[in-house]
Amino acid sequence: MKTLETSQAGWREWTGLSVLVIPTLLLSIDISVLHLAVPALTEELRPTSSELLWISDIYGFLIAGFLITMGTLGDRVGRRKILLIGGAAFAAASALAAYAPTAELLIVARGLLGVAGATLMPSTLSLISNMFRDPGQRTRAISLWMSGFIGGMVIGPLVGGVLLEHFWWGSVFLMNVPVMVLLLVAGPLLLPEYRDPGSGRIDLVSVVLSMAAVLPVIYGLKELAAGGFGWGPVAGVAVGLALGVVFVRRQRLLADPLLDLKLFSDRKFSASLGTLVLVAMIGPGLGLLAAQYLQLVEELSPLEAGLWMLPMSATVIVGFAVTPVLARRFRPAHVIAVGLAVGVLGMVLFTQAGSAGGLAYVVIGQSMFFAGSSPLMVLGIDMVVGAAPPERSGAASALSETGQEFSAALGLAVLGSLATIVYRAGLAVPEGTPPALADAARDTLGGAVGAAQGRPAAAELLVVAKDAFSDGLAAAGAASAVIMLAAAVLALTFLRRVPPTGSTAPAREAAPVSS
Repeated sequence: MKTLETSQAGWREWTGLSVLVIPTLLLSIDISVLHLAVPALTEELRPTSSELLWISDIYGFLIAGFLITMGTLGDRVGRRKILLIGGAAFAAASALAAYAPTAELLIVARGLLGVAGATLMPSTLSLISNMFRDPGQRTRAISLWMSGFIGGMVIGPLVGGVLLEHFWWGSVFLMNVPVMVLLLVAGPLLLPEYRDPGSGRIDLVSVVLSMAAVLPVIYGLKELAAGGFGWGPVAGVAVGLALGVVFVRRQRLLADPLLDLKLFSDRKFSASLGTLVLVAMIGPGLGLLAAQYLQLVEELSPLEAGLWMLPMSATVIVGFAVTPVLARRFRPAHVIAVGLAVGVLGMVLFTQAGSAGGLAYVVIGQSMFFAGSSPLMVLGIDMVVGAAPPERSGAASALSETGQEFSAALGLAVLGSLATIVYRAGLAVPEGTPPALADAARDTLGGAVGAAQGRPAAAELLVVAKDAFSDGLAAAGAASAVIMLAAAVLALTFLRRVPPTGSTAPAREAAPVSS
């Protein structure tokens, strides 16, 4: 039976945690500020539509593609070493992006940022698992680490707005440099080094296969979410899945695999990861639809829409803070299930988006979803990392991040497609509507709003289109409620024996999942 180290972390570890929050905060800021910089960089660099798409997407593609490799590499050569190398590379790529004279060079710089970013998330999370061996302290540390990520999403647009108000578009990338320099200075002083001394060489074929499996699937799902059904994206998903099967078979044959599939035999690991992946489907897709609802249906400005979304950020940070306290008294399965039940009620509120008071329903519903999901995000990630052997925590962290990347892309495609189908089915174009305006409305609500500008005769069509979009949002909310309910049942079924983090009894080894 395994025994757990329960030595208490001291001031050095807690101070080191603040260093680990730095790259997490920066990554979340980097996600949000690019959208603000697009108009300015478009005016200066004149990218084509295809180049602009790659500027936006290549960062996320390469993060997803390299997560497993970088997480495993950290286990083998040293997690602090990989974190610091990634931080230095992130700073250099940020400077390159800030001063990129052409769209092509900016795409290259964004790609390098993605590769460097893939080293940061699994390295920080696996280092937390080494620094905080006491389960209760580890839960608190992960909640603070995740609060930094949410905080970056909140302050990102504010910081980006101030920079773009006074400086050129490259300043949103250049701000990464001093922050990463701080990481490079403080990291060696406050962070421990850890690596698996018994690990073998990296299997380069597995590295290539992992990226060749992940990238086509992520690309295909994003294209399906953006443009609807198409044989190209479907083929990309199919090719990626086929290569994924080859990757898994190779891992079973290797004595020292890139990804240890034995991790999935631990019920706590696999059930926690499965629950995380289910709920990760909802946030991005529903968030995109909610943002469109606020601006296109409720006709709020981008600033007003952003302010209405602040309650969501506040509730999730409160949820992160409260979760470690609850987890010391109650079993994680119960805390997660109750939280997800709150999220289900929030999704039910989304089904009322088309009624009177729709704005309040959407804002409150989204806040309830994120508040209800926060215990899962903290405890689920905590159990994924905690269930893995110390020498595999980097790979476990990377697997958690990769699974959520897949799930987010899938959720965008599924919920976006469902909302579009309901929207188009419910759009009754009034008689006498000009064909061009009718076609624009059938495509998207944004198309209808754009085509109707300056045309008072289109007022009736806009009313119908807004009602149809609200129905699509309601359908996506109903589907999300079902997904969250399934996640709650999964947590209650397979995690019910996991004790509270404050339990003094030794944790049992999780029972293997039957194949």
